[in-house]
Amino acid sequence: MEFSSSISRKYQTDILVIGSGSAGSVAAIAASQSNYKVILVERYGFAGGTSTQMLDTFYGFFTPTESSRKIVGGIPDWVVNELNKNGDIFLRPNTYGAGTGVNYNPEKLKEIWDRLLVKNGVELFFHTTLVSVEKTRETSTCVFFHKGIGFFTIEAKRVIDASGDADYCHWAGLPYEKAGGKEPTQSMTTTFRMSNVDLEAYQAAGGKQMLKSKMGEAYASGAHPLPRKEGSAHEMCQPKCISTVAVKVVDFDPLDPEGITQAEIEGRRQSFIFEDFFRAEVPGYQDSKIIGLSHQIGVRETRRVFGEYRLTKEDCMSAKQFEDQVFLCGAPIEDHRKSADGNSETFWQYVPDGGSYGVPYRTLIPKESMNTWVVGRCFSATHDAHASCRSMAQTMSMGQAAGFAAIQSLGKDCDARHISVSDLQSTLLGIGAILELPSQVADTSRNGWSNNFKS
Repeated sequence: MEFSSSISRKYQTDILVIGSGSAGSVAAIAASQSNYKVILVERYGFAGGTSTQMLDTFYGFFTPTESSRKIVGGIPDWVVNELNKNGDIFLRPNTYGAGTGVNYNPEKLKEIWDRLLVKNGVELFFHTTLVSVEKTRETSTCVFFHKGIGFFTIEAKRVIDASGDADYCHWAGLPYEKAGGKEPTQSMTTTFRMSNVDLEAYQAAGGKQMLKSKMGEAYASGAHPLPRKEGSAHEMCQPKCISTVAVKVVDFDPLDPEGITQAEIEGRRQSFIFEDFFRAEVPGYQDSKIIGLSHQIGVRETRRVFGEYRLTKEDCMSAKQFEDQVFLCGAPIEDHRKSADGNSETFWQYVPDGGSYGVPYRTLIPKESMNTWVVGRCFSATHDAHASCRSMAQTMSMGQAAGFAAIQSLGKDCDARHISVSDLQSTLLGIGAILELPSQVADTSRNGWSNNFKS
């Protein structure tokens, strides 16, 4: 596509990160631990992606077992420690199957992402959308659009695609598969938050099990047209507020303008059906109201890049370890899917014996690429493996590995495939990353983040 006649500005950088979700933000922070120039581009007006747009809990820091182990560290700990300084986190018990969650204030997290990025010298471009890529062997020239200045370019020596939808890889012509081609695409979710909930009354009436029963009854009777039989509602950092993962939107293509528009509308419609249900049927919610919807509908999968290695279900369920692993994951396969009978529920399958598997560096390197890494939910994995390895602690770990790999690639003047993985692993261990399952059991019984949890 020809933009040359309408380019308003031209920038250059050493490392360009596209997308400032949890993966991209950590990638930029990691890449900035050098003398190289780092630019981070984001289509919204704040960093964090899913972590600030729709959720309030980091999963994946701990294995989901009674003898829980902390398996993620390094820059992800920096983020949590900043939240903990003002008491903006608490540890939420393993109540929905994914393990102990680190619950946080997402509004505070927006400011913390800003602060960490600016403090580390990352140059930020908000409200900016990638629209085209022109590649040479040495550099990539990315064309972006901003409504104030129109089209502009950023020429980069190294690129980290953290866009979630593999936008850079798509425009650069790198190979990927689109979710839904073989297995049903995971459903989308509009999260919502409610205030003025009497949590003591809710717990006294049975809490999670009571809610599950009430939802099942309403679904079966049709008294409330709920889209599913199960869903979660959990306490937030803000007093008397809850956050949900209950809405289920299926059969729309999030990469199609008409499809994503209809999905957004349907997600909002379902949210207020749930509000009516909670107020009418669930003890403690009689005087509660929705106070906020997610910034956009939550999309679990779209494009998955074909990398130098592809993580598989067998890798996950066998707790496989790799010589080039750069982080760990112990999360179960959590597949939010539409079943053959039309129901939209969640399928779970756990790593045996509370173990964890390693994720190889090669899953972050797209095929046919010299200067690119891919991190976040578009990394190289099959549908099932992706449904396990998409928690935010893991996506932050992907960004951490890619950021330091980009530094090494520039320093050694080599492409992404030919860095020294052993040197990368040493760098990661040096900042507190965890590459082997610890023997020490984590104390997740207390609120807050403590030095005992650091690697």
